[in-house]
Amino acid sequence: MPNRCERLAYPEANLLRSPKNPEFTGEVDDKYQYSCDNRENRVHGWISMHSMIGFWIITASDEFKNGGILKQNLTSHAGPTCLSVFHSAHYAGEPLCAQFRNGETWTKVFGPIYVYLNSCLKNSSYSYLWDDAKRQMVSELNSWPYSWPSSPDYAKSYERSSVSGRLLVTDRYLSQATTCGSYAFLGLAMPGELGSWQTESKGYQFWTQADKNGVFTIRSVRTGEYNLYGWVPGILGDYQLQSIISISPGVMVNLGDLIFEPPRQGSTIWEIGVPDRTAAGFFVPEPNPRYVNRLFCNHLERFRHYGLWERYTEMYPSTDLIYTVGSSDWRKDWFFAHLCRIQQDGTLQPTTWQIRFDMDEVSSHGMYKLRLALAASSNAAVQIRFNDPDLYRPHFDTMQTGKDNAIARHGIHGLFHLFNIDVPSQLLRKGGNVLYLTQRKATSIFTGVMYDYIRLEAPPQ
Repeated sequence: MPNRCERLAYPEANLLRSPKNPEFTGEVDDKYQYSCDNRENRVHGWISMHSMIGFWIITASDEFKNGGILKQNLTSHAGPTCLSVFHSAHYAGEPLCAQFRNGETWTKVFGPIYVYLNSCLKNSSYSYLWDDAKRQMVSELNSWPYSWPSSPDYAKSYERSSVSGRLLVTDRYLSQATTCGSYAFLGLAMPGELGSWQTESKGYQFWTQADKNGVFTIRSVRTGEYNLYGWVPGILGDYQLQSIISISPGVMVNLGDLIFEPPRQGSTIWEIGVPDRTAAGFFVPEPNPRYVNRLFCNHLERFRHYGLWERYTEMYPSTDLIYTVGSSDWRKDWFFAHLCRIQQDGTLQPTTWQIRFDMDEVSSHGMYKLRLALAASSNAAVQIRFNDPDLYRPHFDTMQTGKDNAIARHGIHGLFHLFNIDVPSQLLRKGGNVLYLTQRKATSIFTGVMYDYIRLEAPPQ
């Protein structure tokens, strides 16, 4: 309410000045702070500690949600408002909005969603309500797919099937032997291009995580035609089985051993980060004391704090980030988002980061390769220049990419983008080199990119 709070950079964010619950005085109330990946959103809710009542939303399956398991959605709104979001463009932008043309028909079953209410004695611990909600969640997961919905469009268990197999990885620059796709994420989605599952909204998606040996089983799959997609934590790139998988009721499909050959040209000269499709491993600063949310202090998700986009300018008021391969630590020295600099008059200035590295020799045979993986991009464009920051025409330009808006919405990732950039040997030199990364768009304080992983590869041998 206006007399109790101060509106911040966008309407959903408010600094609580005199809330009815004085415990939260001075904190930021912002629905985006409580967003969640689809794969992690099984139960969420709200507790009244005054009357010891719990209100919970339990989602036994995310098969009907758009954008796959990494799609982020809201879980709450202002006050005790719990959300169950089926389709949205949050953290992704327009590509997630399904388009229908020329009389196209469409049918999709959303849910069912289980709304669970519980209570306990007033002298009990409120954690009882949370623990009880989690127990109910497990019960609902074990009951999926439900047997009671009467709609003919809802597929019962006997109308579904499963897909199993084992994913192996072949990257001879990491290992001469084929390795297991340990803890890979594998999913079935509508047939499309490599990685198209993350912007797919019209169909259903079914995902699982493999074990340490790469063995997986995707259960309760509806009848239809699918591509198998996936990725392996710590391994760059997307996997896709090119052949179409046809699912019939009650037929168990065993794909056997599958080989994933990640993008690779030559040996690694240097790398920054770990390819996990997020910027979580990079440096996330402490929040401005004015915008603290105590829940996220000393928390793995401290990137949820409001206003972190202002911290880059505070840390780099006149010069930009410089990372030196061999001495810098990307966990401490690589800011989690490449942002504009906020000038004293409020205008914005593009920023250029540097990666400095030495080369003992430069091969004149073959092409070097730069792998630039983005965890998110919000109307940003990154230019690449080697050893000449003033070169008018950059060696590479991503052009304006993405409308994730993950920076403003406290996400640590949006849509994944991978750029594979050829680097002619004449751009490099023996001894010291500098790679310049310029985020050239200065249209908003929220404009920027989050890097996932950067790697320079030698020519093939």
